[in-house]
Amino acid sequence: MSEDPKPVRRIVAGEDENGKAVIFSDGPSPDVRTDPARPGFVATRIWVTEATPARTKGVQESLNMPHKIEPPKMGSVCRYVTYPPEKNFINSLSETNIRDYFAAMGSPQACSYAPQAPHPYMQKTETLDFCYILEGEITLVLDTEEVNLTAGNTVIQRGTNHAWSNRSNAPCTIIFCQHDAAFDS
Repeated sequence: MSEDPKPVRRIVAGEDENGKAVIFSDGPSPDVRTDPARPGFVATRIWVTEATPARTKGVQESLNMPHKIEPPKMGSVCRYVTYPPEKNFINSLSETNIRDYFAAMGSPQACSYAPQAPHPYMQKTETLDFCYILEGEITLVLDTEEVNLTAGNTVIQRGTNHAWSNRSNAPCTIIFCQHDAAFDS
């Protein structure tokens, strides 16, 4: 029996028609995704932008944009993700499970699954990601290296093939701010 994901409170502030700072919304983010193959995995999308610089006037909601792991072209996405300990499911994963997850997240092309890969959930996106480990511990898995991370650590992910592996006994939560980037720049 799985428990419901913990809601992530999201407060959206901006200026009203009179130029006064106001709260447009205050409540749980409505864009929550899970992965049936990883009980306890929860990805909550907080905000999306379509351009840089981002519009601040006249925008009260952005989660109506198509759901994808990566942001829109020239845009950004902020996401709050909880990774469960993987010891209870890692040995039962199939290629189908992995590809189904990436398809459900709107980004099948991000999947770099291969039987010989260092982790089944390897992925690569054309993004610059700022990752902040909010709580717990996790291992960043790259093609030829790994690094163990704990709460308070940060990672700047620059379009690399990678996966997040929670080898601990407790969930790990990471906040991701991803920005559109280019592999050839």
